[in-house]
Amino acid sequence: MKPNGTLRSRVLAREYVIGTFLNLGSPITVEIAGLAGFDWLLIDHEHGPGGEDTMLHQLQAATGTPAAPIVRIAANETPRFKRALDMGAHGVMVPWVSTAAEAKAAVQSMRYPPRGLRGVAKFNRGAGFGGDFEEYYTHAHEWLLTVVQIETPEAVNNIDEIAAVDGADVMFVGPTDLSYNMGIRDQLDHPDFRAALKKVSDAAKKHGKAAGILVHNAALVPICRELGYTFVALGSDGGAVRTGLIGLVASLRGK
Repeated sequence: MKPNGTLRSRVLAREYVIGTFLNLGSPITVEIAGLAGFDWLLIDHEHGPGGEDTMLHQLQAATGTPAAPIVRIAANETPRFKRALDMGAHGVMVPWVSTAAEAKAAVQSMRYPPRGLRGVAKFNRGAGFGGDFEEYYTHAHEWLLTVVQIETPEAVNNIDEIAAVDGADVMFVGPTDLSYNMGIRDQLDHPDFRAALKKVSDAAKKHGKAAGILVHNAALVPICRELGYTFVALGSDGGAVRTGLIGLVASLRGK
């Protein structure tokens, strides 16, 4: 249940690690994805339909696979971190981080005192229900991955300061939100968007962090890799199911 720090060390070494988004709220699709060969899984509790019980079951499903489960919480609020981490998440993705102060607040919520302000309880799933608490308390700040989402022009403008925050491990571009907030909806090949991607990647590299992104089109993967993105997700369980079912219907109708 507790992370061993392997994913975070790989991420900070800027090793290429792959993931996908899981937005159906299903522990079954978490298990399927975890066995498919991804390095990490993003369990989406910002836009996904699941609640806290769903999160627990999804994290339990991930345990039986090699993939590291990361939970995207709905807001940069300390109680949300506490719930995800106590349930056994190996990291947290934080939406809408636009300033260094917001990045610092996220890191504080990830860490126990004296390094942060995460509430301390020994009996939780993340700490092996108390059996691993001393080791978890001592090393969790080294193991747990903090992913901050870059989704606004303000965040891009502040990216050097955000990337400099100790403990903010991944600068993760949310391409849909960022393109909409830039006024260039879904134009991921727009020169201004590409310039923003490069600025984020350059700042991450400068400060020894990783640049991350979610893409929905496989053709964008090599472009992102060329720009220096090493924490890359492609698609989602919901998207894969919808695409697959539409294909089945087309085949059955002879289209």
